[in-house]
Amino acid sequence: MNNFGARDIDVVVIGAGQGGLSGAYHLRRTGLEPGRDFVVLDHAPRPGGAWQFRWPSLTYGKVHGMHSLPGMELEGADGLRPSSEVIGEYFTAYEEAFDLRVHRPVEVAAVREGEGGRLLVETSEGNYAARALINATGTWDRPFWPRYPGQETFLGRQLHTAGYPGPEAFAGQRVVVVGGGASGTQHLMEIAPYAAATTWVTRRPPVFREGPFGEDAGREAVAMVEERVRRGLPPQSVVSVTGLPVNDAVRQARDEGVLDRLPMFDRITPHGVAWDDGRTVEADVILWATGFRAAIDHLAPLKLREPGGGIRVEGTQAVRDERIHLVGYGPSASTIGANRAGRAAVRDIRRLLARTPALV
Repeated sequence: MNNFGARDIDVVVIGAGQGGLSGAYHLRRTGLEPGRDFVVLDHAPRPGGAWQFRWPSLTYGKVHGMHSLPGMELEGADGLRPSSEVIGEYFTAYEEAFDLRVHRPVEVAAVREGEGGRLLVETSEGNYAARALINATGTWDRPFWPRYPGQETFLGRQLHTAGYPGPEAFAGQRVVVVGGGASGTQHLMEIAPYAAATTWVTRRPPVFREGPFGEDAGREAVAMVEERVRRGLPPQSVVSVTGLPVNDAVRQARDEGVLDRLPMFDRITPHGVAWDDGRTVEADVILWATGFRAAIDHLAPLKLREPGGGIRVEGTQAVRDERIHLVGYGPSASTIGANRAGRAAVRDIRRLLARTPALV
C-alpha cells in the first residue's frame, strides 16, 4: 500500500471482453499470477463482455467473424441460440479454465498519475497502483447519438442499437432506421416483416461487398484503421473500410426493397423526418444504428488524446505513455484483432516490467 491507500500491483486489465481476456491469458502464460501480479476488472454483472447485452434475435449464426479466444476453441455452438448465451457461456468457461479471477462488477472511475511512476487506478472496489495498464473497455458503453434539428420535438420513440429489443417490439409501426453499418442492415431485415413500413437513411451510400473477404483485403482494411490511430484520429468503424458482406438474406432484402436507401434527412419533425427538397417520411420510431465510440473517458486525467481527438497508438501502446496499452481500439477492434493485440500488449508490458523494477 502507498499513501494513496492503493494496492500495489504490476498490471491492471480493465474490461473482460475479448481483448481483456486475451491480455489476461497471456499475462498468466508468461508467469504472472492473477490476484498477486495482475487483476482484471469488469463492470458487467457477469461474463460475456458486451455480447451479454446483445438483443435476443442476434443468434450466434448471424454473428460475423467471432474468433475463439487464445488457448480454447469455441466449437459446436448452436447457430440458432442467442449470441449472448453462446458467448456468455464460452467466456464463463474460459475464465474458469484459466483461473483468471475477474473482479465484477467493478466500475473504474479514473486512471491518473500516481506515486513512484505508477498509475493510480480509482475503482469502486478501491484503488490500485499499477506499473502498467491494459485498457480493453471496447465501445458498447458509449453509443453515438447524432444530433439533428428538431430532434427534441419528435413525438414518437427514439432508441439506439444499444437498446434494441428485437423486431417484435416494432409491430405495426413506421420505423426509420438510421445508419449504414451491419447493425442497421440487420435491424431493417428483422423489423420489415413486423413493421407497417421501414425507411433506411444513411449519410453515405452503403457499399456492399460480394464474395469472400480475403487476407489481402483484411490487411488493407487494418492498415487503413492503423493509419488513423497512428495520426491520433478517432478510429473509423469496421464497415467503413470493409463494406457490408452480401449473403442470401441481404440479396432477398435488396430485391424486396427493404434495403433501398435514402440520403440522410435534414431535420426531425414531431411526426417524422424531412429533407430540404420537400420530401417527408412519417414515423413512429427512429432507430439510431449509428455505432459507438471508444469508452476511454476514464483515461482523461492522463491527457493521452491528440488534437485530432483520438489517442495516438503504435501497435497497442499509447504514444504519450508507454505504460498504457489499448486493446480493442482502432485496428484491434475485432475479435481476431483483440486476440493478437492482447498478446502484443503483454509482450511489451513484460519488457517494460523487466526494464523498470518495482520500487520497494
